[in-house]
Amino acid sequence: MIQRIVTELGPWAWWVLGIVLLILEVLMPGVFLVWIGIAAIVTGALSLLLWESAFWTWHVQWLLFAVLSLVAVVIGRRIVSARGPASDQPHLNQRGQSLVGRTATLEQPISEGRGRIRLDDTMWSVQGPDLPVGARVRVTASNGRDLIVEAV
Repeated sequence: MIQRIVTELGPWAWWVLGIVLLILEVLMPGVFLVWIGIAAIVTGALSLLLWESAFWTWHVQWLLFAVLSLVAVVIGRRIVSARGPASDQPHLNQRGQSLVGRTATLEQPISEGRGRIRLDDTMWSVQGPDLPVGARVRVTASNGRDLIVEAV
């Protein structure tokens, strides 16, 4: 069946495959099928030019498609990762990072490098130099679970 479709469509089979892959990318976005679809369309464009050539067998076409797919995926990943995340809230879901620079009063003393502060409605474990209850501290970093503080 597939051989019959390819035979009847000729070089247009690659165009059909590319368009199907692009449609699948729209239906199931993941920014992956688009690059393979582009590789199929490029293979189709070359097929239109080289269809009558003796060396342009299905083996060569599939090999070219495989190589173009790999190249397109690698280039596409670089393009997508170079843009980086553009967000008006870069610390969304990173609450500890959003607290860096804030000041607070110690609720529990920092003893042996560990204590607790209250910021807004949450008690946070902190690490820093030993300080008594009521000392003012500034959050300098977050290591995921604890806030790193220094005396103000």
